[in-house]
Amino acid sequence: MITTIQIIVLVFVVFAASRVILRAKDKKISVTELFFWLAVWAGLTGVVFFPELTAPAAAFLGVGRGIDVIIYMSIGLLFYLIFRLYVKIEELQQDVTAVVRKEAIDRKKKK
Repeated sequence: MITTIQIIVLVFVVFAASRVILRAKDKKISVTELFFWLAVWAGLTGVVFFPELTAPAAAFLGVGRGIDVIIYMSIGLLFYLIFRLYVKIEELQQDVTAVVRKEAIDRKKKK
């Protein structure tokens, strides 16, 4: 029997996967990123529809419930992705600063 949470997750996963596929078609993300995100969404679907699949991982890691493993891994993944975004933003800020500085020097030389 399908539960309400399974329906909600399925609708969300279909929406998220469609966004990923559209970004890949527009060449906004690489093929590697496409497969990574599709694997994430497929994994989420698998865990929601077959929660017993997480029990062996929980037992191996010494965690009480399988869903706890998923939550811990999700939090770790989120922190990693936030770190990557932070590094990328810092790089962009440095690039913008360099361009603005160069433009200011070039304008000053012209005067």
